[in-house]
Amino acid sequence: MNNHPSRRELFRAGGAVAGSLLATRTIVLEAQTPADAPQPVPASGRLRFGIIGVGMQGSGLLANAISLPGLECAGAADLYDGRHVLAREITNNPSLPTTRRYQELLDRKDIDCIIAAVPDHWHKRVVVDACNAGKDIYCEKPMSHTAADGFAMVEAAQKNKRIVQIGSQRVSSVLCAKARELYREGAIGEVEMVELSLGRNDPTGAWQYPPPTDLSPQTLDWDTWLNDAPKIPFDKFRFARWRCWKEYGTGVGGDLMVHLISGMLCTLGWNEIPRSASALGGIFRWKDGRNMPDLHVVLFDYHGTPVYVRLGLGTESPELARFMGPKGILDASENDLRLSPQRGVDTSPSYYSSGFPRKMRDEYFRQWHAAHVATPGTEPLMEDVVYRGHDWDDVRPHLWNFAQAVKSRQPVVEDAVFGNHAAIACHMANESYFRQKTVYWDDATRTIRS
Repeated sequence: MNNHPSRRELFRAGGAVAGSLLATRTIVLEAQTPADAPQPVPASGRLRFGIIGVGMQGSGLLANAISLPGLECAGAADLYDGRHVLAREITNNPSLPTTRRYQELLDRKDIDCIIAAVPDHWHKRVVVDACNAGKDIYCEKPMSHTAADGFAMVEAAQKNKRIVQIGSQRVSSVLCAKARELYREGAIGEVEMVELSLGRNDPTGAWQYPPPTDLSPQTLDWDTWLNDAPKIPFDKFRFARWRCWKEYGTGVGGDLMVHLISGMLCTLGWNEIPRSASALGGIFRWKDGRNMPDLHVVLFDYHGTPVYVRLGLGTESPELARFMGPKGILDASENDLRLSPQRGVDTSPSYYSSGFPRKMRDEYFRQWHAAHVATPGTEPLMEDVVYRGHDWDDVRPHLWNFAQAVKSRQPVVEDAVFGNHAAIACHMANESYFRQKTVYWDDATRTIRS
């Protein structure tokens, strides 16, 4: 029979008298969203934009953009004719100019800037063309389809002195701003590890979108849509579900991971490419012909700090960015931010004393209590603070930041360099998955190597 006390019994016997009083406080953050203008903005103060791509994401960007004071849509381009109709419906403008050729928008002198929401394999061409035409551009994430594409886009932006904003909207949210502030103030100490995770469990979340019912070679310029991807016969599913194939998209990396990585970089004040990426995953559930994984797990090395990412399309799990440091944990979820401080000290006698003879253990307890017992009412207060705000993925403030930068020529929150760094992390994750080995970033050659 074992007469030695267990760890739980020792805690009970020793008493956590030097512990902390626990509490939770909730603070509501005001959304950083511009209110509707009290009166119409004069024509001289308006910003006229053209939109390229009016699909699922583009239609939302268009609706949000025209809801901002002083922003006006002057034209829309899309290779599918049904979206010309949709653009006119969203803007409530039956005479809105529409075209299949986005170059027509770039040539117009009455268009100040561009908003683009096109498949990943179109990002480089649209951004480079816009910059070369003297147009500032808001481009959806991920910034690039390949690492090489990203550097060409950065070069075009810098050479032409253009404003480029990449659309990972978390970086403009009030929650991300608060997370960055807390970290800068040392709320959790120096970060030791980051965990990023998000899971879906439904066909739409896995990109099995229903194609438009009138989609055909007559209503869609299919050959142009393929761009530099391999030429294949018309396929309505490739058009609607392009994220499933690496020829056009970047998988869960470019769709989901880039949001999490961008939010992390902004919170921690980093603006860099990871040293390495080690990935595992596969196609476990959605065996519909896709070649991008539906489960992707990655371990990144950011200047020695491990960053673990889990993305899945087969199990629902909440979005979470967890920042861990010696002074506590900062958890960012979809609509709130929780700071959980930790003292990092013993709050009861060490359970290692279970290996002491009874007399020695009793004396250890007595000495520990004498040194650590707090006077009742003076125990330290360890308070969890929950900040609630508008959606972590906040589109309107991000568009507003872009619009203000176009007018002021001041930097945006997510420029081409930042967007490129975040995208390359996703490219490294994909390369590690396909090569089935750890990959490294080679800064000298700007390439991903095994």
